[in-house]
Amino acid sequence: MVPTRIDELLDGGSLYWVIKGNVQVRQKLIDIRVHKDDSGKKRCDLVMEPYLHQTQLQPRRAFQGWRYLKASDAPPDVTGPLLDSDQLAEMPEAMRRELQELCLI
Repeated sequence: MVPTRIDELLDGGSLYWVIKGNVQVRQKLIDIRVHKDDSGKKRCDLVMEPYLHQTQLQPRRAFQGWRYLKASDAPPDVTGPLLDSDQLAEMPEAMRRELQELCLI
């Protein structure tokens, strides 16, 4: 699956994560690398900023595929980056699992 509006997405776009029925965090898109798989079907790799930005909770049903949010429909951030990948790697496994179960990371 490949998005049709790549240029728009790379101009400040983010991937919003729906967790337990709410948009809760976003990750900024850095690049979208389009390629073909072994059967010739177009695919893409998403290159994302390693930071999660917490957003205001916004109820949304889980879905597959692309949904384009207008800026006015996207939930605003509530803080700066939550954790980067180095901080997650340093966190004790039990703590990371518990925070994941609570949908905090």
